[in-house]
Amino acid sequence: MPDILLIQPPIRDFYLTAKRTIPYGLTCIASVLIECGYSVDILDGLATSKARIRDLPEQMGYLRQYYAQPDRSPVALFYDYKHFGYSFEHIGSKARESGAFLIGISSLFTPYMRQAIQTAEVVKAYHPKCKIVLGGHHPTALPQSVMESSAVDFVLRGEGEVSMPLLAKTLSEGGRLDAIPGIVFRQADGRLHIDEPVQMQDPDDFPLPAVQFVNQKFYRRKQGGSMVIVAGRGCPMRCTYCSVGQKSFLKYRKRSVPSVIREIEHAADHGNIGFIDFEDENLSLDRRWFINLLDAIQSRFGSGRFELRAMNGLYPPSLDKEVVREMKAAGFRTLNLSLGSTSRQQLNRFNRSDVRATFDRALSHAEDFSLNAVGYVICAAPFQRAADSISDLLYLAQRRVIAGVSTFYPAPGSLDFDLCEDHDLLPIGFSRLRSSALPLSHTTTRKEAVTVLRLARILNFIKSLLDQEIPLPQASSAAIQVNDPADRLDTGKQVLSRFLADGKICGVTPQGQVFNHHISEKLSRQFLAGLATIKVRGSQ
Repeated sequence: MPDILLIQPPIRDFYLTAKRTIPYGLTCIASVLIECGYSVDILDGLATSKARIRDLPEQMGYLRQYYAQPDRSPVALFYDYKHFGYSFEHIGSKARESGAFLIGISSLFTPYMRQAIQTAEVVKAYHPKCKIVLGGHHPTALPQSVMESSAVDFVLRGEGEVSMPLLAKTLSEGGRLDAIPGIVFRQADGRLHIDEPVQMQDPDDFPLPAVQFVNQKFYRRKQGGSMVIVAGRGCPMRCTYCSVGQKSFLKYRKRSVPSVIREIEHAADHGNIGFIDFEDENLSLDRRWFINLLDAIQSRFGSGRFELRAMNGLYPPSLDKEVVREMKAAGFRTLNLSLGSTSRQQLNRFNRSDVRATFDRALSHAEDFSLNAVGYVICAAPFQRAADSISDLLYLAQRRVIAGVSTFYPAPGSLDFDLCEDHDLLPIGFSRLRSSALPLSHTTTRKEAVTVLRLARILNFIKSLLDQEIPLPQASSAAIQVNDPADRLDTGKQVLSRFLADGKICGVTPQGQVFNHHISEKLSRQFLAGLATIKVRGSQ
């Protein structure tokens, strides 16, 4: 029976990207606790294929007009709202069986805060003698909202590797709670003691993550296991939409290359690792450090032993020919490139540089070394025009890249969250602070935002046809005839044919029923007119 149990809660959403839910932060905290002499276990509430359909929350009911029916076509977005992971009752039962005196619950993302609180409440109900602490980005940014639940005894703000062992020691041996950096707790008079967030001064001084707790059977990718690495904390950039930049308490700190290599070795010793995702905000920003890391991976493990990704995005100015060549040799197969926007006005709002020249350069290098590429833009931010998002899509259409569109959401702790608060743009309820909820309806309306998302799907389908050397269908306003809804290629070609004729975007249900998606036809026709003036490139 462990002294301390760490829990990753289930979540509720339209989709789940399992390879990005490895509980990395909990494994880092677990290793520090183990080094301090505590027995630890991790209960990963997401490490199961179980997913149950749930009613869409009432405060998100407006989405039904945009996600009206299940869709088998290539323009599909979302439909079913699901509970991903174990039931709360199962987690509560496991917590009781553990007998742990301290239970830590991760609450990384604000829209899933309710599931973290429900986890705390059910754990307290099943195991009332334990103390419960929440940590992660949401409790760090908005600790008062978490402490509204009587089930939560403490919040630890900032990097838990520093404060969690001190909390465990204080609870087990006695001491002053207010001496623990980053802690939030209720004082005797009911008021909250709220400390400033804490951070590790040098990440190299801390032990390697306890990867033995990762359920590799669940997180397998193809024939091998998966791992996440954070090779640096914080970010030196000032992007207004991000909560990890210079407004954050987190300072920019890179780990040493030998430390990162030891972590890969450590993970490889515990499983047949085949996929590694670097979750850094800007992995390649320090060019010399990045090249040293790539060289060290090749030297220690051989060329291409792992498939490497940087799914948070890479900054195009940092990717010259030598860097991209080294990335290919080390095991990268795809460049995830952060473009942001092609609008100078919008880039100024984001406090981002115009990287189009270096974006094109990176794409050229990717083609030279047979790497795929995804280019990410943001739409529907406050004061952003929908017409500029159409320009972004047309820009990506002409390049050898998959179009990745991210719908803006206000991240607590970011400058844009404050901007939305100041202009009374924040939606009611934390659950709506996610891209899939189309949280804002400002200068870009929700109808326009969902139209941009579907147009990106149409564009990527066109690119896939070009990559397969399949002729594009002729424009036709004739009724779509679906013989087999599961034949995505045929269905997609018919949907595309109709779109090319009149800008309407159709969907196809699993039963073969054709329906019109709720979109801005004005915006759709604007994109269609733009396509007629350019040459679309495939993505390969």
